[in-house]
Amino acid sequence: MPVAVVLKGYPRLSETFIAQEIHSLERAGVDLQLVSLRQPTDPSTHPIHREINAPVLYLPEYLYREPLRVIKGWLSSRKRPGYQMARTLWIRDLKRDLTVNRVRRFGQALVLAAEAPLSTSLLYAHFMHTPASVARYAALLSDVPWSFSAHAKDIWTTPEWEKREKLADCAWAVTCTDVGFSHLKALAPSGTQLTRLYHGLDTDRFAESSGQKRIFDGSTQEQCISLLSVGRAVPKKGFDILLQALAALPDDFHWRWQHVGGGNALSSLQNAAADLGLNEKISWLGPLPQETVLSLYRESDLFILPSRIAPGGDRDGLPNVLMEAASQRLAIVTTELPGIAEFITTEVHGLLVPSEDVKALCDAIHRAGVNPALRSSLGDAARQRVTQEFDHADNIGPLISLLRQRCGAL
Repeated sequence: MPVAVVLKGYPRLSETFIAQEIHSLERAGVDLQLVSLRQPTDPSTHPIHREINAPVLYLPEYLYREPLRVIKGWLSSRKRPGYQMARTLWIRDLKRDLTVNRVRRFGQALVLAAEAPLSTSLLYAHFMHTPASVARYAALLSDVPWSFSAHAKDIWTTPEWEKREKLADCAWAVTCTDVGFSHLKALAPSGTQLTRLYHGLDTDRFAESSGQKRIFDGSTQEQCISLLSVGRAVPKKGFDILLQALAALPDDFHWRWQHVGGGNALSSLQNAAADLGLNEKISWLGPLPQETVLSLYRESDLFILPSRIAPGGDRDGLPNVLMEAASQRLAIVTTELPGIAEFITTEVHGLLVPSEDVKALCDAIHRAGVNPALRSSLGDAARQRVTQEFDHADNIGPLISLLRQRCGAL
């Protein structure tokens, strides 16, 4: 009896935490059917994606491009006992969210209900916005339970009415930070099974390097400090703030910054870097597979993630890249967002600064950059934090128990 895992897109380089979870569920014997709302767009995949065996069902990303599938899905679904209930729910949602995306969600749900294996025991969506809506409609059509895993953007940009109703309807839900859990718990009706589960990190895959960290201090070009950031070029990552901080570093402090990731704002960031006269000190590496990023963690001196709350509420939860960097004893400078502070205690596991504070970010980068002993201390503590409290192997068990308890997936 397979669990259908509903995803925004698959595979995606920026969602290693989802691939990590799928891989662990497969290893535990869970029968999975992956369902992707979008075709893959990344230029490569991570090694872990090649180790996943679950079949993938790609739903029509744009309904007008596959009208026959949508029509067949509708003809099949309209005969089901749950069709009128699903249609009524969708129309009610559409009146409150009159968008093309809302129409697409129902069309995709029709196809999912028609094409998913008949023995599907649960629809489990990653992200409580679009994927959870598709899962919710399809669950009514198919008369199976559904659940979701909430992360960050989906929590803070989904309307409150929709969050309340999904929490009331789902069989169970999980979320990956205490701050997200508290927010959703306040909206959930009594009796909702809501659990906080950190994604954690596969510390076997991110084994500690045997090499020693450099003891450079940026005092000369030969002692140049290697700075690294990994993350999509989107407003919530705060890379525009980082560029301003880099431009404000003292002239006698020698550094280079490497950025890994794609994103819609990449061109504007590159233009901003040029305007600030930083081009010769920056390498824009684009999206990279995990094994290449791991090498960069090991070769770098300082990891920087200047996360912020973007207009519209989008923000990071607990970014996996922080745990990845920590696993390699790489000292971290990041911001005080609540989800991040659940992992990093400032002055212990890294340096936290207020978000969007250019001076504070600049000062923290310089302070860590000129002090290899501080970087070593922060990196050692961060590595210990990951291995002792955020190991993925210790965090996947409760999810497996939920699957066993609610749908007999094992």
